[in-house]
Amino acid sequence: MKALVLEEKGKLNLRDFPVLTEVGHHDVRIGIHTVGVCGSDVHYYTHGKIGPFVVEEPMILGHEASGYILEAGSAVTHLQPGDRVCMEPGIPDPNSRASKLGIYNVDPAVRFWATPPIQGCLIPEVVHPAAYSFKLPENVSFAEGAIIEPFAIGLQSAVRAGIKPGDIAAVSGSGTIGIMVALAALAGGCAKVIVADMAQPKLDIIARYDGIEVVNIADTTLSSAVAKATNNWGADVVFECSGAAPAIMDLPQIVCPGGTIVLVGMPVDPVPVDIVGLQAREARIETVFRYANIYDRAINLIASSKVDLKPLISATFAFEDSIAAFERAAEQRPTDVKIQIQVAE
Repeated sequence: MKALVLEEKGKLNLRDFPVLTEVGHHDVRIGIHTVGVCGSDVHYYTHGKIGPFVVEEPMILGHEASGYILEAGSAVTHLQPGDRVCMEPGIPDPNSRASKLGIYNVDPAVRFWATPPIQGCLIPEVVHPAAYSFKLPENVSFAEGAIIEPFAIGLQSAVRAGIKPGDIAAVSGSGTIGIMVALAALAGGCAKVIVADMAQPKLDIIARYDGIEVVNIADTTLSSAVAKATNNWGADVVFECSGAAPAIMDLPQIVCPGGTIVLVGMPVDPVPVDIVGLQAREARIETVFRYANIYDRAINLIASSKVDLKPLISATFAFEDSIAAFERAAEQRPTDVKIQIQVAE
């Protein structure tokens, strides 16, 4: 089957690629319909690695996907051919300690699509565990199904925050994940979410949603905006989504006493942290790595129309134009949030 293959750093090919297609008793064969282009996909394309994960041999890209069931294994009872689905891209070891504790996202043995040496899903068909394939409601499109994955990170962040109804939240960073976190925080019960960045076009996009206030930190600091909105008390929850060292140092000036900080963004290198400033406020710190037991909730929110992700889809490319889609994503246009590739007609 033809696939979008990263041959090496900076070199993409749309070519035939051998993949295993045997369907086990608990697996499903899925015809891929839509795949989102993630920042990690682009990073592998432009840099050839992310931390310890290095592209050492040709790898199929893509891990944000939706599709339809072509074949179901003999032990699968909740899915059947023709069902529309989205897929959680990480496959943990079900016997691992992390999986048994319900935190399979941090299972060291997890096999995650398009993370070397695991192949991705920018190919017409994949075989995937049925347990990590989720039926889409009739009112949720393939495009929305393919954007569930980044929204799941936002929802995982909101769950980790322990949001209480009426909380005021702040989000540092308005990239795709920052936007998803802001929307998840609103859905989780926040009365207001203040989003900060220097990219005004991104801020303009998220500002269209009710309950969102935006701050361009080229003009106003997030800490001063939060102080003004909370009578100098601070935000109940602060989501750090930029991974930027200055933003992390500023966290004690943004969070309220007894508040919660959720570290979502990943710094490229180790960064300094004002521990005493955090201690002086007895701030609780949570971290996020992907998601676990979240996909059902994400689908339910989109199906209920409480969260609308459709405005975040910036462009859709045909499968044969996949390389152009990646080139567009690598440009990092400030008006783009999510680029998608439609694999099926």
